[in-house]
Amino acid sequence: MQTNELEKGIIKLLQGDLPLKPHPYEDIARQYSVSEEEIVKTIKQMYERKQIRRFGAVLYHRQVGYKYNAMVAWRIPETEADRIGETMASYHEISHCYLRETPADFPYSLFTMIHCRSREHLDEVLRDIVKQTGIGSHIVLKSLRELKKVSMEYV
Repeated sequence: MQTNELEKGIIKLLQGDLPLKPHPYEDIARQYSVSEEEIVKTIKQMYERKQIRRFGAVLYHRQVGYKYNAMVAWRIPETEADRIGETMASYHEISHCYLRETPADFPYSLFTMIHCRSREHLDEVLRDIVKQTGIGSHIVLKSLRELKKVSMEYV
């Protein structure tokens, strides 16, 4: 299907930062001489046609006070991966939870990205996860600083 100029404008808008205002589509609607409702309708249609796969917010954790961020790699039994992964993913402090193949020299296969405001809270979350899952073998890879956080640009 051919992408028209309005759709290209919408893609460009959505892959950047939306304006933080009550009507974030107002400017693009004015630019293309359509209503904000038409912009929303077009976004929905593009999603239904699978031209847009997802639409979400990017949280800059450090800027909102989450200074203790760590990737935690867990050594788990392969047969328990779904159960343990679902338990870990249910924590609101965990933004990412995924399974990877285990290389011979690194026996950890389940990875979680945990965001906390203090070291104490991070330790508390880890203790609770160990208690809930029974998995004690893990390694904490603490984030020292954020190097890059950008989205892909398609247009």
